[in-house]
Amino acid sequence: MLHEIAASDLEITNIVNPLRKLLRQIEVIVGDVHQIDLPAQRVLISCDPHNYPQQIGYDHLVLALGSVTNFHNLPGSAEFALPMKSVSDAIRLRAQVLRHMEEANSQCNLSDRQSLLTFVVAGGGFAGVETVAALNDFVREALPFYPSVREEMLRVILVHSGPVILPELGEALGRYTQKVLTGRGVDIRLNTRVKGVTEENVSLVDSSSIPTRNLVWTAGTAPSPLIFSLPCMKAGGRLLVDQFLRVPDWPNLWAVGDCAFVPDMRNPGKSHPPTAQHAMREGKIVAQNIVAALVDRPLKSFSFRTIGLLASIGRRMGVARIFGFNFSGFFAWWLWRTVYLSKLPGLDKKIRVAFDWTLDLLFPKDVCAVYDLDDHGRNFRRLGQGKKTVRIKDDYQSAARELVAWSRGNGLTTNNPLGTEL
Repeated sequence: MLHEIAASDLEITNIVNPLRKLLRQIEVIVGDVHQIDLPAQRVLISCDPHNYPQQIGYDHLVLALGSVTNFHNLPGSAEFALPMKSVSDAIRLRAQVLRHMEEANSQCNLSDRQSLLTFVVAGGGFAGVETVAALNDFVREALPFYPSVREEMLRVILVHSGPVILPELGEALGRYTQKVLTGRGVDIRLNTRVKGVTEENVSLVDSSSIPTRNLVWTAGTAPSPLIFSLPCMKAGGRLLVDQFLRVPDWPNLWAVGDCAFVPDMRNPGKSHPPTAQHAMREGKIVAQNIVAALVDRPLKSFSFRTIGLLASIGRRMGVARIFGFNFSGFFAWWLWRTVYLSKLPGLDKKIRVAFDWTLDLLFPKDVCAVYDLDDHGRNFRRLGQGKKTVRIKDDYQSAARELVAWSRGNGLTTNNPLGTEL
């Protein structure tokens, strides 16, 4: 659902739940894990970067460390590409898109305007396709707020290394999705991939280049770096576990989710895919097995078949493969929303998200952006070429009226980096 935050379809806090609210009878410690000492059964964590880390002992340890974005060591990718792995990533993407549309609205240089209004997504899997579809709809629906930006100036490009996007859903649905997105103006580049990235350009392995300041990276993930420091068997960079989700040679160590290589007992040598529907069920089995280990009962083996895969491709359309059957169009989109709404923890969150979706049907896109504190575009904005530079304080809203009055008094024009009228 991150792409819906980036496209201003959902409010930020409506899809996340605080751990302390969900786990009322459990002690919750929020911090960074620095080291796991398996022989001593201790975890070194820090809750405050200004204080020394503390040690926490354990009887059983469950590793659910997830994955991180993998830039494959491509030059410039980590510096200039935006990942799409967290709520903060979605916030940054929306802020950058609106800021660049704002700059393009007042930009006279054609080459600069082109790079500002070109949006590239690398990776044609679920995350990449959902992101590029939502991003394409968002920038086109936001055009009425930027009178100097015309639709023909926009370029939205999807770069994928394979012959068809959404390969997990099969060729038929992949071709269907390509046709739909192409019809909406998305330029899909197949059988190629990113070779290098600079601040204003993306180079591809087919020797072509794309002038852009907007690259979203969804072309790969890797297990948490903490996994590599553990003296455990690994497969494909992930922790190898047995059918009980226990790490061999460490009877009180368990692993689930993206960081675990969970063997598929029906297909020897293969693993269960690291998807949310598998991870949720792995968590339940681990909890039951820890209880069984404490009371000396037999452990349960993990076994699960994928129920289905779904993707939203924008404008109330989707694609889905459920129990081997393909669905597309409005019904697949309705399935996608129904499934994701049912999986949200808490009745209040379900109601809030359903309300957001209803508002999205009735009103145009919201072009307000929430800027990160480290975003230099928030703090500095040039108000006149060769004239004066004004520092906009963090308390942006309270300073807005004074800034307008000052700029008008000095004969300057204002450009609001948030994309709304001051």
